[in-house]
Amino acid sequence: MGNELATFAGGCFWCMIKPFDKEPGIIKVVSGYTGGEKENPTYEEVCTHLTGHYEAVQITFDPEFYSYEKLLETFWRQIDPTDVGGQFHDRGSSYKTAIFYHNEEQRQLALASKEEIEKSGVFKKPIVTEVLPAKPFYEAEEHHQDYYKKHPIRYQLYYKGSGRQKFIKEHWKTGQEELKQKLTPIQYAVTQEDATEPPFRNEFWDHKEKGIYVDIVSGIPLFSSLDKFDSGCGWPSFTRPILKGEIEEKKDYSHGMMRIEVRSSEADSHLGHVFDDGPGPEGLRYCINSAALKFIPYDKMDEEGYGNYKSIFINK
Repeated sequence: MGNELATFAGGCFWCMIKPFDKEPGIIKVVSGYTGGEKENPTYEEVCTHLTGHYEAVQITFDPEFYSYEKLLETFWRQIDPTDVGGQFHDRGSSYKTAIFYHNEEQRQLALASKEEIEKSGVFKKPIVTEVLPAKPFYEAEEHHQDYYKKHPIRYQLYYKGSGRQKFIKEHWKTGQEELKQKLTPIQYAVTQEDATEPPFRNEFWDHKEKGIYVDIVSGIPLFSSLDKFDSGCGWPSFTRPILKGEIEEKKDYSHGMMRIEVRSSEADSHLGHVFDDGPGPEGLRYCINSAALKFIPYDKMDEEGYGNYKSIFINK
């Protein structure tokens, strides 16, 4: 069995690359245009909504490692399949959702998955995502390819600002059983049950290597080694996050005191707490559990898909 193609339209194609990009068995994910009549349309032409094209992604995958059924499951979890006029803040026919099947087996699997979504009760409105035969696919301009890698900060701002991040978070929380398999017991207890690991007996409390720390659940970059300092508390401490939009703060009245809890925006992972006794210009100390973090060494950031974040280390 050789590699196969899958084609999905899920609104802005910037947001449809990352969910598939790092999965095992995914050979390539390309942004482009399909479903219209004009050959080789430009982004500007497609955005007029007059060419009949959808913004879409085409995935080359090895079905022995990542099945078409799994691709469908991933696709549904990125979109609002009840929106007939576009996706989130992006309006117009070029942003509508669709599954473009490449053979009869894909058509049958797509229709079955759509029926399953309709019966699941996750959505109260009718499912309007169409299942259509594949048409010629035209690769988008180079600056639209791998946008989340080339412009990580702008991508995160768009992903959140468009309303997609909030929608996905509200409708598709990662299953607890799935997380229990993915995480170690202490990682699960910290991120999902708001536990706290022992001070001075955790992975990163005195870690000094150059690189970034990402959310163990979602992989979103949270903190940089540039902002890490030894606070003497026994947990990793940082003066600031890489992007404030990836951190949420909530009042915590547990243990008979009032503290400010820190959670990751995308995965809603419990990370730790923030205090106002730090050494940085804002006077903050983000006291974070090691179990909530994964460290990406600087020399492996390209390999792990975080190459664009290396810019924060320039001239530092």
